[in-house]
Amino acid sequence: MISTPLTPPPVRLSVDRIAQSLREAIWAGKLKSGQPLRQDEIAAQFNVSKIPVREALAQLKSEGLVMFYPNRGAIVSELTPAEVDELYTMRIALECAALERAIPMLTIADLGHAEKILTALDNEQNVVHWSELNWQFHATLYRSSGMPRLMETVKTLHFNISRYLIIYLDEMDYQATSQAEHRTILEACRQGDIPAATISLKQHLLSANEHLVVFLKNRTPK
Repeated sequence: MISTPLTPPPVRLSVDRIAQSLREAIWAGKLKSGQPLRQDEIAAQFNVSKIPVREALAQLKSEGLVMFYPNRGAIVSELTPAEVDELYTMRIALECAALERAIPMLTIADLGHAEKILTALDNEQNVVHWSELNWQFHATLYRSSGMPRLMETVKTLHFNISRYLIIYLDEMDYQATSQAEHRTILEACRQGDIPAATISLKQHLLSANEHLVVFLKNRTPK
């Protein structure tokens, strides 16, 4: 009988490491929208062949962070205000459905974990980590919905927007407002109040959408 390895092979480790490094650089704005991602340069930086680099870029493409163009290769993708609005429209529909289904199944441990994540967000100084913590909070509330395919779609939508949201939250000092909205959602979940929780979530996402669209329009060269 062939035993299953306990750890992923080195190539898989390299793919994950490269993807996470590039992902964080995009979130932090170190890699700008439209910036080329040259495979040979990335391979040299990580001291690997181009194979794990290609796989890492393909992974980021599936998340909407990277695009491939003929004769240009891979570049950091860019979202227009209209595309951001579309993504938030999708998020509102899917996330409200997930929360509605999940609330009756949430445990005391789930709610306590969500509260701990919000405390971590309050104390996190590195803006790059805001997106991951924000996702962990929302995912904690949605996971009990028992809809893994929906969760994967929502996660992709979240990280598609997150790089712009991080810049927006940081530059516009909107993090405190976002956190207050998170706690309103969490309290409604504690009370088992599905209508209040879904209304609060919808308003939270609508507010982020409206502010982010205006923010991006103001940053777009005339």
